[in-house]
Amino acid sequence: MNIMRTAMLIAGLTALFMGIGFLIGGSSGMLIAFVIAAGMNVFSYWNSDKMVLSMYGAHEVDERSAPEYYGIVRQLAQRANLPMPKVYVIDSAQPNAFATGRNPQNAAVAASTGLLQVLSRDEIAGVMAHELAHVKNHDTLTMTITATLAGAISMLANFAFLFGGNRNREGGGGIGILGTIVMMVVAPMAAMLVQMAVSRTREYAADRMGAEICGSPRALASALAKIARGAHQIPNETAEANPASAHLFIINPLSGQRMDNLFSTHPDTENRIAALMAMEAELGGSSGSGGGARSDARVDLPGGFSRPRAAPRGASGSPWGNNNPGNGSSGRGPWG
Repeated sequence: MNIMRTAMLIAGLTALFMGIGFLIGGSSGMLIAFVIAAGMNVFSYWNSDKMVLSMYGAHEVDERSAPEYYGIVRQLAQRANLPMPKVYVIDSAQPNAFATGRNPQNAAVAASTGLLQVLSRDEIAGVMAHELAHVKNHDTLTMTITATLAGAISMLANFAFLFGGNRNREGGGGIGILGTIVMMVVAPMAAMLVQMAVSRTREYAADRMGAEICGSPRALASALAKIARGAHQIPNETAEANPASAHLFIINPLSGQRMDNLFSTHPDTENRIAALMAMEAELGGSSGSGGGARSDARVDLPGGFSRPRAAPRGASGSPWGNNNPGNGSSGRGPWG
């Protein structure tokens, strides 16, 4: 059902894109819009992973430079029957993570230094299992296509403002100045809503599959709570400058202080946690960890990465307090 819904939403984006092209230039405009969309998607298919990793300054790590973190990903990839993805670290104090790549054979997962500092081993396993679920479901490719089409629709809507008003002189096919102004507002908003719907559908599915891969819905729920709180307190400057990439992260990295966050690309975190805890209850609370260690065990940061900037501290040892729904983790980072 999720696959069918996602396909329908992408088809809707494509139809909207081509419709705007038709309003601007008639049949020729629609054909040009289709060619542009195809070209952008081909480019994104081959280069999106390199672009986003470079944008966030991600550094690749291996078994020697980050043995614990790399080992968690390797064990989870084996449990999910996936090829071993490339593993990256982002030097950012905001706890967050994402996956990218056009297919499981060319996938990469990335976690921030803030995430590796704050979360326990079990929670990191839950987060990386969620990202591997995106890889297994080919969500990284789907979200790249929707993001590309949404951006292209906004671009065409701006073109419509410049050129659309002249179409009414060529046989009555134009939409006029008022029409182009309305389209400038409605078309990008519609594209954003479709992109949001695709992302929300995929996030719930990845949460469930990720919990199955790591074996602990509670650990993933705990991680989501901590990441969400940290993301609200610690800005991600790169994401703020490039909001179109926000949907890639496990939790929306944007601060909410800009118009870019008027429509969130992520489901409400509390709803995601509730779904995971319901899954935990279905399993009878006996789920174990995919990380192979007790729930409060920590991992060390790879060599060469400095301690993230100090963040506001809550009552617990964690930089943003102990927001763990019941697994007993202390929330302390590896530096105390």
